[in-house]
Amino acid sequence: MSLIIAGRFQTFPAAEAAAQKLFARGFVEEDVMLFFVNPSGQHARHPIGGDVGTDAGANAAPKGAGKGVTIGAVVGAIIGAGIFAVFQAPLLVSVVTAGVGAYIGSLAGAMSHTKKKPAHVPQDDILERHAGVLVAVHVSPETQQQATATLREAGGMDIERASGRWKQGRWSDFDPLQPPTPVSKEFAQPRA
Repeated sequence: MSLIIAGRFQTFPAAEAAAQKLFARGFVEEDVMLFFVNPSGQHARHPIGGDVGTDAGANAAPKGAGKGVTIGAVVGAIIGAGIFAVFQAPLLVSVVTAGVGAYIGSLAGAMSHTKKKPAHVPQDDILERHAGVLVAVHVSPETQQQATATLREAGGMDIERASGRWKQGRWSDFDPLQPPTPVSKEFAQPRA
């Protein structure tokens, strides 16, 4: 596995300027790669689109739907029996009411078991890869600090450190779904 330092830029011209600064500091062209990272959810990992098969917050929805069907059917049957007894309505009305109750209950149950991102967690604590132009640099342990400092000076955001396969001048196993691992503070600023 290779050691890789990468930084995100808003535009290709800004990323190209950062690459020129890296070249000026001795990095070679086959160790620097520029590429665009799509916004989250737009990486087309599935034939119909999207990045993941199911939303992580919806894992418990089928369980909630099952509970909701049961509760809704019982409530609907009770209401249907009441309508049948009070208004002398046909038995079909009771059955339809129980079915409608089961349907509404399944929707309510599924929705009650979906989870949202916790509101109490600050956004800075949730690491996710943002869209933009990524400048990736194949580095050695000796040059990682220099690459980090150069990307920061050039205006790079979300400077990250990764371990991956670097083949023929490319980060061949880059996965846009993996959250970035921020560069530790020791490499954030050049040593005095």
